Amino acid sequence: MLGFISVLFIGPASLSLEDWKTSVVFWDIRLPRALLAILVGASLGFSGAMTQALFRNPLADPALLGISGGAALAVALFIIVSPVWVLSEMIGIPLAAFGGALFSCFLLMNLSKQLSFNSIGHLLLCGIALNAFSAALIGLCIYLADDSQLRTFTFWTLGSVASANMFFVAVISFLLMSTFIFIYPLSGSINALSLGEDVAQHLGIHVTHLKMKMVISVALLCGVSVAFCGMIGFISLMAPQMVRLVLGADQKSVLIYSTFLGGFLLLIADTLARTLALPAEMPVGIFTSLIGAPYFLYLLKKKVRG
Repeated sequence: MLGFISVLFIGPASLSLEDWKTSVVFWDIRLPRALLAILVGASLGFSGAMTQALFRNPLADPALLGISGGAALAVALFIIVSPVWVLSEMIGIPLAAFGGALFSCFLLMNLSKQLSFNSIGHLLLCGIALNAFSAALIGLCIYLADDSQLRTFTFWTLGSVASANMFFVAVISFLLMSTFIFIYPLSGSINALSLGEDVAQHLGIHVTHLKMKMVISVALLCGVSVAFCGMIGFISLMAPQMVRLVLGADQKSVLIYSTFLGGFLLLIADTLARTLALPAEMPVGIFTSLIGAPYFLYLLKKKVRG
């Protein structure tokens, strides 16, 4: 709590304890930004924990499912083909990203059913195929874009919580709490799933329904996070990993503490990203990637040696 409060007073515009009650900077910029950073980080941490449990792989990431790629494709199409007067960028880009993530989720579910949804490998292959298809179409959009459109799309892909407002905070708060209440009571079943699908079925768990619930929950949380803040990498990978190192693999602990740790990590990352290069500001997606990429290589090396 003290860390959260101190973050609100850090920035290019100095604030004192006497100023905060009437400060527009405090109420309209820093408070929504800090809250959105916490909620987006929490959503990414929670969705990362679910994805790693779903794939039974500590290196799995929600982007593997093709959800982030679908959101990015929808944003690229919106920027390139929509007339300026249809929707402002502030409203249109989040709606496009959220719609793209949900469409990717339902497309993933339908494709995987055709290929036997009982196999996690088929789900992963569908996600890889969706990512490749999205990347190809995004490349086409970039080729067709003018300079202004290209700058808009590039800035969005870098990831930032600078566009935060209380509407975004309210939407993601509702989705995060709803999803957590929906999934957390299933943590015992998720523990059984980590032992293998056959074991879970013998314990009376409807594996197909459980996986569908987890995939849809991941899609919702990743979709709204990407919609409001762009592409922010590695929080969903690092938070569950760190929790397991300290508390073990029990999903009752991993799910809840990954949520809290994800929020903390993104809040700290955003604070550093906006203060280390004053008066300039580094996009938080770049900052998390600079930290997360070496951490991922370390985990990969450790896994190969193990």
